[in-house]
Parts: sequence; structure tokens; C-alpha cells
Amino acid sequence: MPIKIPDDLPARQHLESEGLLVMGETDAIRQDIRPLRIALLNLMPQKVKTETQLARLIGSTPLQVELTLIITASYTPTTVPKQHLLDFYRPWDEVRGEKFDGLIITGAPIEKLPFEDVLYWRELTDILDWSQSNVHGTYNLCWGAQAALYHFYGIPKHILPEKLFGVFRHRVVAPNSSIMRGFNDEFFVPVSRHTETRRADIAGHSGLRVLADSDEAGLCLIEDVTHNQLLMFNHLEYDAGTLRDEYNRDLSAGLDIQPPKYYFPNNDPEREPRNFWRSHAHLIMGNWINDLYQTTPFTLADIGQPSAVRQIAEK
Repeated sequence: MPIKIPDDLPARQHLESEGLLVMGETDAIRQDIRPLRIALLNLMPQKVKTETQLARLIGSTPLQVELTLIITASYTPTTVPKQHLLDFYRPWDEVRGEKFDGLIITGAPIEKLPFEDVLYWRELTDILDWSQSNVHGTYNLCWGAQAALYHFYGIPKHILPEKLFGVFRHRVVAPNSSIMRGFNDEFFVPVSRHTETRRADIAGHSGLRVLADSDEAGLCLIEDVTHNQLLMFNHLEYDAGTLRDEYNRDLSAGLDIQPPKYYFPNNDPEREPRNFWRSHAHLIMGNWINDLYQTTPFTLADIGQPSAVRQIAEK
């Protein structure tokens, strides 16, 4: 099935050029099914790039999805044209009365800041609380995952001595999880962060279940059964050249940065990187959306009701 996004969203042209079927309003209405409503809270500075990466994965699943782009109302980003935000994004306070099958919260390049020092922290905590009654399931990425763990459990993030940067080998820890369905026993994941969540800090929280980790890169993926949230600390959604772009950006800024590990062929930054994690990026998004479809109420108004919560626990 295709993804339904605005006709003139920049991501549309990229996705159509890749052969992804993108649906217009008229075609969507003609199909006699209820599309899944997924909201994307995009906290990344390069919004168009992030929209495209995530819409590509969402639109490759076999279900019709209506994607709503949202931003915080308490902070206006300066790294994207204001007209783009006006044309394609809705402030959260404008959609807070609506219900969604899924919510994706991205990371943000602010991970060294204490959570409370983030300009939109209070609004983000309101959004996380709102998700418990207005969203069926949430997928948090990188800093967004750390923020959710801190808000719901008080679990801290720890600053690393140097940036964890590269494409690291990971392993499946919970092969019976529906999220890990179809995964190889080992798989590669792009990692780009200055902080980590430690396994010792999540011990004792019965609602948290580790799904994937790495000897070298630590925790990767956690399922929060209590709040029906998926917590991904890394970046399967990245394009082949994303880590290269980050590396060149840091070099241009005069930062002391090493090339991302296990990424460039022969560790040579002059060589073109290859994407060897794409299949698992599609797989995890497909599994998450399939879980939403299997458990979400048919009537949107029922999302957040006790019967829907019981269905999640029984899946």
C-alpha cells in the first residue's frame, strides 16, 4: 500500500523517483479501508531529510498510512524555511484533541544538554503523557528514546568519553518479540551519539525489555510494554551517506572527530559508503506498523480506552 502525504511535500518527489507509490487524497478516499494515522514529531534540524527517510520506510509497508507532520509549539526551529513549516507541519497544540494509531518521535542534536534545559522539554513531556491516552503506540528514536525513558522512569543518559560513531554489529536478544520478526541473528546499525543508556539503569523495571544490543555499541532497542513504546537509540533509517555528511560537517566545524567505524570501504573516507542495513530498517518499521494494525481499535475514538490497552498486553 502507498503512503498518503501532501502533494507538494519535498519528500514526495524523492520517494516517487525511487518507485514508491505515493497516494493522493482522491485515491485514498476511494479505498474502502481505514488508513492508519501516524504522527511524526520531527525534532531534527534537517527536516526534509528526516521526513524523507522515515516516510520511505512507512510507505513501504503493505498498509495505507496517513502521515501527519507535527512540531512543538513552544520552539520554532531556525534551520528550515518558515514556509515549509507553515505548509506541511501542524503545532502539537493544534492536534492534541485528535487520536493517532502511531507516533514517531525523532532524535535531536541536543543530547549533551540536561533534559530540563531543552527549550521545549516541558511541552515534550506533555506530548509523552498525551500519547498514553491519544496514541496507540509510539516509536522513539535516539534522543527521543532517552527522553521517554527519563520522563517515564527517571533513567538518565550518560555522556561518553568520545562520540560513538559508525555502523556497528548488533545481535537480537529477544527473538520471540514480534518487533524482531524476520531479523538475522546479527545485523548492522548506524550509530551516532555522544551519550548512552546503560543496562544497569534499566534493571528492575519490569516493563522494559531489551530487544537488541551490541558488545561495542551497547543498548540498541528496548520495548516499553507498560507505555506501549519502542525505544531505538540508533539510526536504521539513515541513508547510505548520512554518516559521511555528519563526518564532513564535524570536520568543517574544526571538531576532533575520527571517521565512522566500519563504514567507509577499507576505512577510507574518500571511498563511497554502501548501505548494508537497509533491509532491517524496512523490517523493523514494517513489524512496528503491523503490530499497530493488529492491535489498534478500528474506531479512532476508542484509542486509549481500557479495552485497547488490554489488546496491547495480549499481543
